[in-house]
Amino acid sequence: MPSSQKGTGQPKTPTFEEALKRLEELVESMESDELPLETLIARYEEGMKLVKLCQTKLAEAELKIQQLEKAASGEFKLKPFEPSENSQA
Repeated sequence: MPSSQKGTGQPKTPTFEEALKRLEELVESMESDELPLETLIARYEEGMKLVKLCQTKLAEAELKIQQLEKAASGEFKLKPFEPSENSQA
């Protein structure tokens, strides 16, 4: 077994792209398959967890983008976040 594999026993948090792909798979299966109610509920619950994960990751990315500031030298650096009145949705 390669030493790069984790043996902690905890599930790996999916990336945004992985979570989005899984969401697409869940929606497709829920729309196309005749599934028992219990299965539909389980897939819905999994989907809602993935939606929350995606929303969190998007919010983090948006915050980082808002904090980027171009320095005089042309390099980007992070600046302190200052929320604007228009940033609340």
